[in-house]
Amino acid sequence: MAGHSKWSNIKHRKGAQDKKRSKEFSKVIKEITIAIKENNLNADPDTNPVLRTALNNAKGVNMPKENIERAIKKATGAGGENYERVTFEGYAPNGIAFFVECQTDNTNRTVANVRSLFTKGGGSLGVNGSVEFLFERKGVFLLEREKLTGDEEELELELIEGGVESFDKDDEEFLTVYTAYEDFGLMQQTLEKLGIEPKNAGLQYIPLSTLDLSTEDGVQVLKLLDKFEDEDDVQEVYHNLEITDEMMEAFSNQA
Repeated sequence: MAGHSKWSNIKHRKGAQDKKRSKEFSKVIKEITIAIKENNLNADPDTNPVLRTALNNAKGVNMPKENIERAIKKATGAGGENYERVTFEGYAPNGIAFFVECQTDNTNRTVANVRSLFTKGGGSLGVNGSVEFLFERKGVFLLEREKLTGDEEELELELIEGGVESFDKDDEEFLTVYTAYEDFGLMQQTLEKLGIEPKNAGLQYIPLSTLDLSTEDGVQVLKLLDKFEDEDDVQEVYHNLEITDEMMEAFSNQA
């Protein structure tokens, strides 16, 4: 899981850049819209846990309050965008599996764009089920270490009681918490009781195992991954590349 969270955490640091910030805002607005529309236009986070998660994620990317209020108003009003969840599966260069989650108001456009990205990036779009078996869906919570008070070992014990399966402690800035799919809600409640607001939370596809590549080959994959994440309709891209510090450094130098 370390390689997966390394890229995820880097994305959150890069979020301060205007382009990345705009993308993060767009993603969260879609989360808010879907959370409200798929729950009978319920805009009350106290009774709509999906919306509560989306609002926490909005805070995590520092979305202004007026933007959040505008997104809620638009989602509860007549008309507005209706987003559909669609997923794509395929392979990046060097045999790395990609599982792509999208939220779109135009499926035909999204299919064409995703296929083009795979082709131009030296990969291939597969059929449904071609790579999903390589991943397991889990709850993932990104906690900022500087906001965690008290003894970390004691905190970990409390979180384990709340359903934690594993931790990723390799990052100095973030503590990443993983739960089973069915324990996502329990962990939300546990964090609320402890007064901890995650930087980001959601259900993600985690690779059952990762593949090692050379730095050069890994950078080729990261370039395609970055292009996918810049695509407007793409919410998340999951992969099974073991990302190393050397890959990230080489990628950053070429970006």
